[in-house]
Amino acid sequence: MVSIMIEHPKFKALVEYLKDLGSAVIAYSGGTDSTFLLAASKMALGNNLIAFTIDTPYIARWEIDEAIEICRELGIKHQIVRSEIISSIKNNPEDRCYLCKSHLFSSLKKKASELGIPWVLDGTNLDDTGDYRPGLKALKELKIKSPLLATGIGKELIRKFSRQLNLPTWDKPAYACLLTRIPYNTNITDEELERIEKAEEFMMKNNFRAVRVRSHGKVARIEIPKERIPELLQTDLSARLSNKFKEFGYHFVTVDLDGYRMGSFRKMKD
Repeated sequence: MVSIMIEHPKFKALVEYLKDLGSAVIAYSGGTDSTFLLAASKMALGNNLIAFTIDTPYIARWEIDEAIEICRELGIKHQIVRSEIISSIKNNPEDRCYLCKSHLFSSLKKKASELGIPWVLDGTNLDDTGDYRPGLKALKELKIKSPLLATGIGKELIRKFSRQLNLPTWDKPAYACLLTRIPYNTNITDEELERIEKAEEFMMKNNFRAVRVRSHGKVARIEIPKERIPELLQTDLSARLSNKFKEFGYHFVTVDLDGYRMGSFRKMKD
């Protein structure tokens, strides 16, 4: 799956960048960016590579299962690093991403050091610099390396290269941790996170892969691509969806007519 050398200057630059590192730990989420980085790193570093996947209550279980399966298929050493919700983000503060990444990547750096591996890598890419990503500050402070960013590779190329490498994530929709589904300054519980995960998984199983279920207490606000809203409302799925969400604990189920957009809670605040 990763033996194909892509004849593109940026891909070649990425492989050379990775080779120069000698060995590395990759923070691996199972998403499009980190899977592509994982595959390129396998090509460059061979067995001098290990993937660490964080398992917390605010990461969907299916994401972790997919990460395990992809590492198995690629023949990459893989460890699951479990972490509870740290006290500083239990109220979902506005700087949660910075606090979370500071904690988790400090842990990964310590584990990498114990293994004698000098570098921890993440899948930040060129396009991430144009979005609101407070977690990037934490990565910079901890000197985490971002090879895709360093070699000027953005999302379009990542998807193109991933498809050429036959990676199953080449067209996977963007995904973010479940804390982004809850308003800022709201107490986080395992039960609330589980409810959101079940609701989104139900949507995905019904062919709505790009979805966010924003949780407002008793109200679920569903975001899907705007062009697909009529499809949802004009089928029997809407009734099944409402019943299912109520089984999960929601009293009211709504569809956001503005459609899916990244960071909607932050934009509501702004």
